[in-house]
Amino acid sequence: MTSLDKPTSPEPSADPSADQKAVTQAALFDAFGGIRGTVETMLPGLLFVMIYTINRDVKMSAIAAGAVAVLLVIVRLLRKDTVKHAFSGVFGVGVGVAFALFTGSAKGFYLPGMIYGAGLGVAFTLSALVGFPLLGVVLGPVFKENLSWRTRNPGRKKAYTKASLAWGIIFLAKYAILFPLYWWGDATQLGWVLIALKLPPMVLAVYFTWLFLAKAPPPIDVIAEWEAKDAAARDRGTG
Repeated sequence: MTSLDKPTSPEPSADPSADQKAVTQAALFDAFGGIRGTVETMLPGLLFVMIYTINRDVKMSAIAAGAVAVLLVIVRLLRKDTVKHAFSGVFGVGVGVAFALFTGSAKGFYLPGMIYGAGLGVAFTLSALVGFPLLGVVLGPVFKENLSWRTRNPGRKKAYTKASLAWGIIFLAKYAILFPLYWWGDATQLGWVLIALKLPPMVLAVYFTWLFLAKAPPPIDVIAEWEAKDAAARDRGTG
């Protein structure tokens, strides 16, 4: 993994809270793809709207966006980098390309992603309200705590609940702006507003996540616990 994917591992410091913040930052950076993942997510959509703005050719714009998404995956594969974010990105772009070509409308390129994003906003909000925050499910494996926060770490459950609610509100606010544009604006206007709103809401949501988790109790490393239990069982078996 390159330096653009995530920051270097933090050096231990004399302040445990500072270590907790640094570890949380590094984990979030990894979970959400870092700078490079963000650029790769934005580039196909930016290329689509730029080409469509110039020549109003839906087919050319869609093919160019799809081609650059595939190219980004190939580059990662050749460099043996992590491809999970690139693959998820190319899948999303592929669905958008299919919609655009099928409908013959530039708005079709944006619709699947908008539906998905609005659905995520609803899912984050509902999961927080029912006490099973989606962000905890997503980030639990990243912090090696899996779902231990649900029953063994109430402070982290509270932090995940707040963070999930923040994601839900931010996503729903974003698509409350975009869907009226989809129905009543033109495709070029919609495309540029989508690009403008791609990064700031994500940065804000990640910031709130970092803010809540950095103040929460540290995660319980269930992976280390399982490994310790296995080692103890092997010792008993050979003793």
